[in-house]
Amino acid sequence: MAVWDDVVGQERVTQELAAAARDADALVSADRALHTAAPGEPGAGESGGASRMTHAWLFTGPPGSGRSTVARAFAAALQCVSPDRALGGAPGCGFCDGCHTTLVGTHADVEIVRTDLLSIGVKETRDLVRRASLSPAGGRWQVIVLEDADRLTEGAGNVLLKAVEEPAPRTVWLLCAPSIEDVLPTIRSRCRHLSLRTPPVDAVADVLVRRDGIAPEAAAAAARVTQGHIGRARRLATDERARARRAAVLKLPLRIDDIGGCLKAAQELIDAAGEDAKQVAEEVDTKETEELRAALGAAAGTGGRLPRGTAGAMKELQDRQKRRATRTQRDSLDLALVDLTGFYRDVLTLQLGAPVPLANDEVGDSLDRVARASTPVRTLRRIEAIIACREALDRNVAPLLAVEAMTAALRAG
Repeated sequence: MAVWDDVVGQERVTQELAAAARDADALVSADRALHTAAPGEPGAGESGGASRMTHAWLFTGPPGSGRSTVARAFAAALQCVSPDRALGGAPGCGFCDGCHTTLVGTHADVEIVRTDLLSIGVKETRDLVRRASLSPAGGRWQVIVLEDADRLTEGAGNVLLKAVEEPAPRTVWLLCAPSIEDVLPTIRSRCRHLSLRTPPVDAVADVLVRRDGIAPEAAAAAARVTQGHIGRARRLATDERARARRAAVLKLPLRIDDIGGCLKAAQELIDAAGEDAKQVAEEVDTKETEELRAALGAAAGTGGRLPRGTAGAMKELQDRQKRRATRTQRDSLDLALVDLTGFYRDVLTLQLGAPVPLANDEVGDSLDRVARASTPVRTLRRIEAIIACREALDRNVAPLLAVEAMTAALRAG
């Protein structure tokens, strides 16, 4: 299959990237790249016409639109070594060594950067910039995929800016962020921007059936309730615990009749998010700790003594694990708030009589009950309260305080 087959509902974007990959392949094949123009400039090495290839790209789109999937597919097309290219075939076959190793994350000239922490700091960014200054080992392109460009600190963004302003020959930066405003203006002005849309529900269901082997009915239900979010749809279709947590969130609007119910519902949301963080810790932290202890020369097992002078490395790992737990809890809580927003969106749909399919029709009785007991104005205020809670969490407000304020506002309408 071609590398673009996993990109869902982004035909315009894939067409533009496929054209850029063809131009990039022509530059490499003709061995004229970057010799007749400034390094990284569009059209470098071209004798006529503007190239659709450039040295820095910015992919934006709503959560679940497939930003990182698009970036990986483009990286694979840039590294494609299929012999069919010489016969007029498009780069990105999906079968050659260049495509395969890029897609699985083992290509020597493709660095895929994602973070499970709250931010990407200066130190990590400097390491990336040093990596980007190297020549590609395979002679094609050095590709840096930064999946969480919106998590760059201000200092890290300034470090990255220098590399994007003066790119090394045959280095390509692929940045991903939810919106163009999440990236420093000085960086985004030097990138070619492609905006992704929310994939159609039917397209998401189709890819779950085709790629993940999920039953058509379950795939359609998961795609509908997540409104085109590919990652969440896959998780709901395959994880019973995720479905149970979502069902609990959708019961919240019926449990906030008094202040006591508001406070209890808020605490349960926080506890559920903490449980998610605990599960990730159980799966990852113990393995990381044991691997580091072994690398530092400790005896096998948790009781082995560490050599002198290695306590700092262990402390750094523990701090990193704590930061990851914080982000996991925040991400889980944010997903719950998205589900809650979807509930009130359906309530508003019923109140206005809009000809729009309900995302949560499995709780239709609850939707009808809330819709009859309220007005569209109060429903809009409740949606605004959820948005305000998400913004407060982004500003590092204590999660319990933010959620308690939200549940009280939901009760008041």
